[in-house]
Amino acid sequence: MRVLVVEDEATLANAIAEWLREDAHAVDLAYDGEAALERAAVNRYDVILLDRDLPVVHGDEVCRELVQAGSAARVLMLTAAADIADRVDGLCLGADDYLTKPFAFPELAARVLALGRRSRPAAPPVLRRVGITLDPARREVFRDGRYIPLARKEFAVLAELLGADGGTLSAEHLLEKVWDEHADPFTAAVRLTVLKLRRKLGDPPVVETVRGVGYRIP
Repeated sequence: MRVLVVEDEATLANAIAEWLREDAHAVDLAYDGEAALERAAVNRYDVILLDRDLPVVHGDEVCRELVQAGSAARVLMLTAAADIADRVDGLCLGADDYLTKPFAFPELAARVLALGRRSRPAAPPVLRRVGITLDPARREVFRDGRYIPLARKEFAVLAELLGADGGTLSAEHLLEKVWDEHADPFTAAVRLTVLKLRRKLGDPPVVETVRGVGYRIP
């Protein structure tokens, strides 16, 4: 899942990003509202964590512009203001959820997962297909009851393929959803990650290559 963290406190922003990356999300960072709008205009995010009190362009205006532009990203607004009026204002601007600071990282991660499921056709909390079970919240994968330890990128690629419900995903799609904005579009990272994933999942192979199109789990 692709996430944009918009927070002007660099230490907090970096901590959030590292926490979410541990959950196998691809995370980009923006430290002001203008940079957030620029990134949202060129990248398709599933979830945007948006601090309300941002420099350059206020978080309220960022949220308003995202909604007016028809962004499919779900917005989780972060703020130090905890009273009901502030929460209502944020939701009325178009935010999908609201979290006050200070917050617990596990709660933030759970809210990101919940919003991510709503940013695309509804997916179950636990993904299952051809004997594979993937639990995003626990970051666990089993095949026919056998635990499969996966690296973060392998886990994220598998989650995308399972979430496609038998559909074929291009390497470009996987690169966009699993890697961040610094990924080289000509990299072989997707192909190499799929090779490692196949090896760990074992026989019979379940990840198919559709020549000239991409990958799928039928």
